[in-house]
Amino acid sequence: MKPSTPAGAVTKDFEEGEKFIASKDYAKAIKSFKKAAEQGHALAQNYMGLIYAKGLGVTQEFQKAEPWFRKSAEQGEPLAQNNLGLMYARGEGVAQNYQQAVFWLLKAAEQGNSEAQYNLGFMYAKGQGVTQDDEQAVFWFRKAAEQGDEVAQYNLAFMYEKGIGVTQDYQQAVFLYSMAAGQGSADAQLNLGGLYDTGEGVEQDQKQAVTWWSKAAESGHPVAQNNLGLMYAQGHGVTQDYVEAHKWFNLASEAGDESAKNGLKIAESFMTASQISEAKELASDWKKSHS
Repeated sequence: MKPSTPAGAVTKDFEEGEKFIASKDYAKAIKSFKKAAEQGHALAQNYMGLIYAKGLGVTQEFQKAEPWFRKSAEQGEPLAQNNLGLMYARGEGVAQNYQQAVFWLLKAAEQGNSEAQYNLGFMYAKGQGVTQDDEQAVFWFRKAAEQGDEVAQYNLAFMYEKGIGVTQDYQQAVFLYSMAAGQGSADAQLNLGGLYDTGEGVEQDQKQAVTWWSKAAESGHPVAQNNLGLMYAQGHGVTQDYVEAHKWFNLASEAGDESAKNGLKIAESFMTASQISEAKELASDWKKSHS
């Protein structure tokens, strides 16, 4: 009979694994996590799954990740249940199976895992593995949003803005977009700027629209860059400045925003050759600083 490993030793191996992975010493992390995982440590098993799923110090192999996630998930570890659910949803390491994805995501979501709650909401919104149900999507997005999940906050805000699964409520949309935007969600910053621009759910304030579109534009969001170009071209919320307008239209256009190409042409019709040259240089500098 194989002697058991004392619980303290298993915990020590796991804690050492955490230290090694934090310092990106993946070889030592794998050795420590594997020792703990083989003794049944659920979080160590989840880490072993992540190591293979992300290719940390090893070749990325989803088929090797799956057994570790499953061992951990079957012990009730919500992180692993969420990860296993995602593997089934994406068909990574296993045959794609939305019903199995929902099965594992629900287990994790019911334990309060915010990522699983968001992912389950997404499954309900898309009708993957379950009957499409916007109200259930709202239910799970809300649970994740209340835990601070910015993607869930954004999705829930969008549903309030459009009246999907809930009664349309622009004020709630503004509140939730603000939460997500404050965490750096460029999509939320874009939509929050839009609500300030139109005055829906909040007092119309084009300066605030510019503020939020600027944040999203700096993150590289092409629609926000185009919107910011329009504000500078028209002098809405900012002093009219065709050089700045051209810069943002240029960046948005290069990022694939078709409407920005038209804005670029219109802006150039009001600019001198030296202004156009200056604007192009500003756009070039922006790209270098954000590369």
